[in-house]
Amino acid sequence: MALPRFRTIPIASALAVLALPSVTHAADADPPQQSMLDVIMAGGFLMLPILLASFLMTLVVFERLVSLRRGSVLPGPFVKCFLSQLREGAMDREEALELCEENNSHVARVFAAGIRKWGKPAVEVEQAVLDEGERTANNLRRYLRVINGVATVSPLLGLLGTVWGMMESFNALASASTAGKSELLAGGISQALVTTAAGLFVAIPAMILYLYFVGRVDRLVMEIDGRGQELVNLVSAEAAQLRNSATHRAMKSKKAA
Repeated sequence: MALPRFRTIPIASALAVLALPSVTHAADADPPQQSMLDVIMAGGFLMLPILLASFLMTLVVFERLVSLRRGSVLPGPFVKCFLSQLREGAMDREEALELCEENNSHVARVFAAGIRKWGKPAVEVEQAVLDEGERTANNLRRYLRVINGVATVSPLLGLLGTVWGMMESFNALASASTAGKSELLAGGISQALVTTAAGLFVAIPAMILYLYFVGRVDRLVMEIDGRGQELVNLVSAEAAQLRNSATHRAMKSKKAA
């Protein structure tokens, strides 16, 4: 009886089969993770001014959030009480100035400029209010150019860092061997784009915050201007004449009755 023949397997094929699980496991392994410090270091020396711009923007934003509070710019209780007392004639020029100096808000300084022209023609009172209002508006817009500058310069720094990194990558690629050129080029481009991403990461919030603060300042300035016009109508010479004539007519009507 003939014996069955066994099929022989080459030694190389057997070793390849035994090594297959380890190869598959290595392929399924997660890529190495990079920390934030590694990413920053990979961006090169131009990451430093981008980080400094981000830090400066953060300081300015916190300062503006505190300075542009409505309570420090246009306190509602003070404005309501001040204008109400002027309408009722409950205080004179000296008392009004003292009240403005005690409050020391932005709208109080605008009111004080108009109160100093108490009894003058409406044109003079209004001009004093407008001049002080313009100075107040400039004070409220202080440091906003810093935020706008960060939003403008950060992407340019990132683009410069990308161009610089690409130049270094191509220089390294020219001197490298043929075998590893594709991997070297991919790694160089990845590192070069870090600065562009960082610049946009800083510039986009800076532009949003700049537009927010500009809108907030414009609203406050418009409201201060409106309150200033109310003050002009209360302390000008024309307003005093109107009050005197109204009082005279009221006295005449009482006598006639």
